[in-house]
Amino acid sequence: MSTPVAAAPASSKADKPAEYRFKRHIWGQVFSTLGIGLIVIYCLAPFYWMLVSSLRPDSEIFDNSWWPANPSLENYEAVFSAKNNFVSGLVNSLIVSVAVTIIALAVATFTSYALARLDFRGKGMLLMLIIATSMFPLVAIIVPLLKNFSNWGWVDTYQAMIIPDLSFSLPLAVWNLTSFFRQMPQELEQAAMVDGCTPGQAFRKVILPLAAPGIFTTAIIIFIGAWNEFLVAVTMIKNPAMQPATVLLAKFTGATQFNTPFGSQMAAGVVMTLPLVLMVLFFQRRIVAGLAAGGVK
Repeated sequence: MSTPVAAAPASSKADKPAEYRFKRHIWGQVFSTLGIGLIVIYCLAPFYWMLVSSLRPDSEIFDNSWWPANPSLENYEAVFSAKNNFVSGLVNSLIVSVAVTIIALAVATFTSYALARLDFRGKGMLLMLIIATSMFPLVAIIVPLLKNFSNWGWVDTYQAMIIPDLSFSLPLAVWNLTSFFRQMPQELEQAAMVDGCTPGQAFRKVILPLAAPGIFTTAIIIFIGAWNEFLVAVTMIKNPAMQPATVLLAKFTGATQFNTPFGSQMAAGVVMTLPLVLMVLFFQRRIVAGLAAGGVK
């Protein structure tokens, strides 16, 4: 009689795909972590170098070390000196940014809700026209704006900065919020009206609370854009007391006529950037919710 040949364990073949999937999962996590780390370094490296440069004295401003040999706060003292008037610029930037954000959200919320809920001919074309208005380069329309504002007596006023900023913030806000409202089922309003709410009450008590993440995210984007605006402000505002922080930062002067105060400019950049970074970090959950949430949530 022939001796039977022992069969290979069945589990050996079954274990190979599982082991392969495990290794693939591990390597996927490693590459994902490395990719995220490189993106974070790429994004934060300029801010880190700006922070380090703001702590260098003028004698070390061109050093390439990762940390200043003699850290100093003299650049921050120069930023907030009476000569630079930077505190007034921060207040002006805050006034313009808050005004642009509030007005843009108030208009865009109602406009977006109407575009998301009403059906009429040419709605798609209207949306394309709205987003197309933000594609005009600002440098191409700044001269006509300056001429009109000069004729109206708006030069050196807040509206000379707010209205141009609105013209570029509103299309983006309307586009974002229209997409967000479209994700919300109409049954939400219908259920509220069955319970006795008017259309206005259904919008105020049901839709707006659910749309809060999307509205909040749009507000952050608008605020950052208005806070960083430079070209309109430097063209329309000649009075130093009315100029925002971005314009005053560009006009910092050194100890002599041909001395560029790089350290003070870096310190001012940190002062302007840090509130935005802290705001995004503090509200990151709401921002993510606004980008990912829908009406079902």
